[in-house]
Amino acid sequence: MKQKRLVIRSIILVILATAVAYTLYANFTKDNVKAVNVGSKAPDFALVDLNGQKHKLSDYKGQGVFLNFWGTWCKPCEKEMPYINNQYHYFKDKGVQVLAVNIGESDLAVSKYVERKKMDFPNVIDKDSQVQNAYGVNPLPVTFLIDPNGDVVKIHTGALTESMVNEFMTQIQPLKEK
Repeated sequence: MKQKRLVIRSIILVILATAVAYTLYANFTKDNVKAVNVGSKAPDFALVDLNGQKHKLSDYKGQGVFLNFWGTWCKPCEKEMPYINNQYHYFKDKGVQVLAVNIGESDLAVSKYVERKKMDFPNVIDKDSQVQNAYGVNPLPVTFLIDPNGDVVKIHTGALTESMVNEFMTQIQPLKEK
């Protein structure tokens, strides 16, 4: 009986020591994760949308990209989606693209939400949070404005109004040649 208790206590001690070591490691290395800043190049990524089409950020070079990170459970995200959709229809033929990145939810949950909200712009799912981590996204929603050269020109955390979405898309719209 004493031997059994000793083994159980030893296992618990090993688990606790592992948890403490991981916590210390995570805290000391969290500053090594470099978040994206205004003026930096937007990290390239490739994600698949709900129709199975691959979207690679670098494929949009020469166009402005309105990159929005969201979740179905996020109330501010829900509020801004109709505004993004309206402005997407206005700007999509003017050199501004929308890429909405859902953070790690199931295809089914995202597709039902997209269908219910009548979202026409490309929605991709970051299943393993690599893009979320590369951009240092937390909390949601977060929008990155990427100019036609691939540079981040603005980062906005929080819900957007329709006038803000319009202003942001205007800001990243490629200049028309005269």
